[in-house]
Amino acid sequence: MAKEHGEKLIANNKKAYHDYFIEDKFEAGIVLHGTEVKSLRQGHCSIKEAFISIDKGEVFIQHMHINPYEKGNIFNKDPLRTRKLLLHKSEINKLSGRIKEKGYTIVPLRVYFSGSLAKIEIALAKGKKLYDKRESIAKKDQQREAQREFKIRNLG
Repeated sequence: MAKEHGEKLIANNKKAYHDYFIEDKFEAGIVLHGTEVKSLRQGHCSIKEAFISIDKGEVFIQHMHINPYEKGNIFNKDPLRTRKLLLHKSEINKLSGRIKEKGYTIVPLRVYFSGSLAKIEIALAKGKKLYDKRESIAKKDQQREAQREFKIRNLG
């Protein structure tokens, strides 16, 4: 868990950057119950299979897995329950207008604490084709090779 700019990172979705072109990012609050917050503070969260939907002007995240808090017993909620996201009306309108276009979707990028508030960073994204993914992998390999050569040149 990395700390940066007063933020404590809980979960990161690296796969989203591989599968999608990220066009626009938004910060949203998450509606949680008490034991879910405690579990998040311990770092028990996964957003790998999570997706975001808009229903009747409200934004929801589905399949975001928050492990049950071990000392929570009867107060624990379903780990995969649908959770509401808190966004401004103008942001929701912008998102809902764009996802009606072909190929656009909303993906979760990371979950973190900003001060004492649990936040999620979501992005408007366009799906990559197979050849785009291959291109990204080739670009990363070139960068890694360049870094390796740079290190060898500077050490020797």
